[in-house]
Amino acid sequence: MNNNFSKAMDFRHACKVFDEAKTIDDEKMHYILEAGRKSPSSFGMEGWKFLVITNEELKATLRPACWNQVQITSCSHLVVILAAIENVKVESGEVEKRFKRRNMPQESLDMYMGLYAKHLAHTLSSDENIYNWTSKQTYIALGNMMTAAAYIGIDSCPIEGFEKEKVEEILGLDTKKWQVSVVVPFGYRLNEQSEQLRLPFEEVVEFIE
Repeated sequence: MNNNFSKAMDFRHACKVFDEAKTIDDEKMHYILEAGRKSPSSFGMEGWKFLVITNEELKATLRPACWNQVQITSCSHLVVILAAIENVKVESGEVEKRFKRRNMPQESLDMYMGLYAKHLAHTLSSDENIYNWTSKQTYIALGNMMTAAAYIGIDSCPIEGFEKEKVEEILGLDTKKWQVSVVVPFGYRLNEQSEQLRLPFEEVVEFIE
């Protein structure tokens, strides 16, 4: 089966050098960010935030803290995906707000609040545990944004190679509220795409009947 989604998956690769002369227009960037915003999350908490950086001086400042990778400064838009810490805590009040969006009766709200607190008791016991939980979910948004970008002919490169504390310091983050999860530059490739190498389907997929 070959369709536009499959073509996007074939088009997407970890772009190492972007064409600095090309800029993503606002409409297309909004489309990419919407794919992230609409992504699923555990309990519907949406424990993420997307910082979209186009300031060239800030990108240049961030680059040394991102292992001096050229994508940081050659991209059109640099997106830093943050993982929520404070907002997913029961006592923050934000959890209740998220559940209340469903306009459920108080009895159901109390049930969900209790389920949330009980199920996530260990997860919510420390900021480190919370980060491990919310940062994993940011990768759902990351994947959707990269595929959405590829769907409209825009390149990306997921980056985990960075000094977390330095990036957070440069961005002036309150790490009790937000911490850096992953960095993803978007733009247009300068060079031709390298060959996409993947393990064979039969080696990756096992059907259990």
